[in-house]
Amino acid sequence: MSRPVKLLSLSVVLICLLLALNFGLRSSMGFFMVPISQEFGYQREVFAFAIALQNLCWGLFQPIAGAFSDRYGTLKTLLIGAALYALGLYVTATADGALGLNMGAGVLMGMGIAGTGFGVVLPAMARMVTPERRSLALGLGSAAGSAGQLLVIPVAQSFIAAYGWSDALILMALCALMMVLLAGPFRQEKGGNSTVVQEVAQTMGEALREAKGHSHYWFLVIGFFVCGFQLAFVTVHMPSFLSDQGFSADVAVVSLVLIGLFNILGCLLSGSWAGTYSKKKLLAVIYALRALVIAAFMIFPMTTWSVYIFSIATGLLWLATVPPTSGLVAQMFGLRYMGLLYGIVFLGHQLGSFSGVWLGGYLYDVTGSYDVVWWAACIIAWLTALIHFVIDERPVARLRAETV
Repeated sequence: MSRPVKLLSLSVVLICLLLALNFGLRSSMGFFMVPISQEFGYQREVFAFAIALQNLCWGLFQPIAGAFSDRYGTLKTLLIGAALYALGLYVTATADGALGLNMGAGVLMGMGIAGTGFGVVLPAMARMVTPERRSLALGLGSAAGSAGQLLVIPVAQSFIAAYGWSDALILMALCALMMVLLAGPFRQEKGGNSTVVQEVAQTMGEALREAKGHSHYWFLVIGFFVCGFQLAFVTVHMPSFLSDQGFSADVAVVSLVLIGLFNILGCLLSGSWAGTYSKKKLLAVIYALRALVIAAFMIFPMTTWSVYIFSIATGLLWLATVPPTSGLVAQMFGLRYMGLLYGIVFLGHQLGSFSGVWLGGYLYDVTGSYDVVWWAACIIAWLTALIHFVIDERPVARLRAETV
């Protein structure tokens, strides 16, 4: 193995560890809902709103983080993001009311996640590899996030059991700072991504206008809204939902770990297939299967095994949307401003996340059940599957002209 290949392999490993921390830390927040709500006497909507605010701020700052990374480089973006992430966890740990909870778990963590997550790292990974390997690399990065969910959630739960929720959050803040050490592969990257020479002539404003005028770009935004709605609802409310059904916290831990475990396989398969088959058709199939899985989960009797089967199926489809969606952005519009354009698509994802998390808590408090939200997630998945079939996945005219 040549030295450049070894360095690239090491870089990919470090990047995957960074994404694992980013994803794993935020995925564990659902386990803090019950202890924080009980200590302060909150209804679940209060904590749910803080996490919904986190998802909203994550989405709002993702295009900004992507544009900052496109212009000034990935390393600076990651360093700022890691600091904000750790600060958010610390503020949450020391909060004594809803305001501190919203600022820490909501605003600061949301900004930190935006600066250290998929919207910044995946475009940088895409620029590291050849077009033939791009979808697979994106799938590997997405799978790393799932590995983080698999590894960090049990650790977070053990922290809560051993030290209480506040000290557990402080320990997690220290873990977030480790992302600074894992950002090393981006030290040699140039701000502005000057390596993408064939696309340098386009300005950021021109890239925005080009995407804005492409109606099927907005189909990707809509699709990610639905994806975010489903994922955030399950991540935050699954432990409470299972508790309401009479299951122990251990079942909830196993459920989310199974989602993370099988999502690794789902992301790798999706990344591989997205490089071989039509990305839009792959997305349509994924959303349709999500609808079927949710419907079956709600219709059949609720048992421990049905929870685990649902978790396995959900895991296979969990982040399987990321490689084909991010790959479509690169395929349709090029790499030069992928951070910005994928960031806008991801804003749609986080608007969906805000809706799924907050509506889950609000409708539970109103109806005493999560059933309405489950069925809403099922219906919108069907509709999203339909609109993805009509997406024109060809490169825009500008890119087609450059290849002539």
